[in-house]
Amino acid sequence: MSDGAVLHVKGRVLVGPEDVRDELWVVGGRVTHDRPAGARDVRTVEGWALPGLVDAHCHVGLGTDGPVDAATAEKQALTDREAGTLLIRDAGSPSDTRWVDDREDLPKIIRAGRHIARTRRYIRNYAWEIEPDDLVAYVAQEARRGDGWVKLVGDWIDRDLGDLTPCWPRGVVEAAIAEAHRLGARVTAHCFAGSSLRDLVESGIDCIEHATGLTDDLIPLFAERGVAIVPTLVNIATFPRLAAGGDTRFPRWSAHMRRLHERRYDTVRGAYDAGIPVFVGTDAGGSLAHGLVAEEVAELVTAGIPPVQALSATSWGARAWLGRPGLEEGAPADLVVYESDPRADVRVLAAPRRVVLNGMVVE
Repeated sequence: MSDGAVLHVKGRVLVGPEDVRDELWVVGGRVTHDRPAGARDVRTVEGWALPGLVDAHCHVGLGTDGPVDAATAEKQALTDREAGTLLIRDAGSPSDTRWVDDREDLPKIIRAGRHIARTRRYIRNYAWEIEPDDLVAYVAQEARRGDGWVKLVGDWIDRDLGDLTPCWPRGVVEAAIAEAHRLGARVTAHCFAGSSLRDLVESGIDCIEHATGLTDDLIPLFAERGVAIVPTLVNIATFPRLAAGGDTRFPRWSAHMRRLHERRYDTVRGAYDAGIPVFVGTDAGGSLAHGLVAEEVAELVTAGIPPVQALSATSWGARAWLGRPGLEEGAPADLVVYESDPRADVRVLAAPRRVVLNGMVVE
């Protein structure tokens, strides 16, 4: 659209799961629900409109071997945009992607800085690899670098023991999370197993990524503390392949990974039924392709989460959790338009009819 043009979105606009309106307008890149007076050069888009989708665990600027160049990061962001993902919580990246903020044609990013891991206890070239005595200082550093989040690696394979084990002592975790909170940042952690979860939650962590080790005895603790999970089920689907690669050297780890995979849907459904906040994240970047947000929503439904709640986990609810607006009056006009009602069938998300970012229709 040209400068000064008005966009008219009509059909069904899902401002909220039950707040369905017949239209909205976009003026100056902002949402308004009032028809602008004297509008000229009006473009109309029809269909079922949702707030721009959220991928709450995504890695722009990260490849299989670590940081990637700006051109590759741009392709990653564009792929997410084409899938309707217009807000990303970048859950750890060694790349500086601040230049994305100057591009109105790319999704908005909320950064968690760079992963913080124990020495030789994570994927090479991804994280700051440190020892416990340095954790508080590095958390403070990444809290200042990020956009209100810090990402820890809570567990990883201990090659000497041959299985997943916690990376950090309890006292150090408590001090690090307290420091992040003092600086106004929330903390999340990569966790596959259950052995690190109680210490992290009782230390005040805000979110757990993957959470495959969540068990019946831990679920009430998560619910009581309001700790969210981002299951990344499209990533958990890779566990059998990963386990096969470790059968010879690390049979205990391989068997553990297979067990976590086998009960993944029961884990997510148990968390949801207990009232634990569940959000959509794909873990794109690294070894996974970008643009998988529709597949992750479908996986949440397969796990037993009702379709409207699975939609909320990538739209209204996810945006509220991250402190970003949806389609309320005056909000940036970031929305996706579909052929039919995604509440009736979330598979519709795989085929956006139109993507509108900062009020501009993406062609």
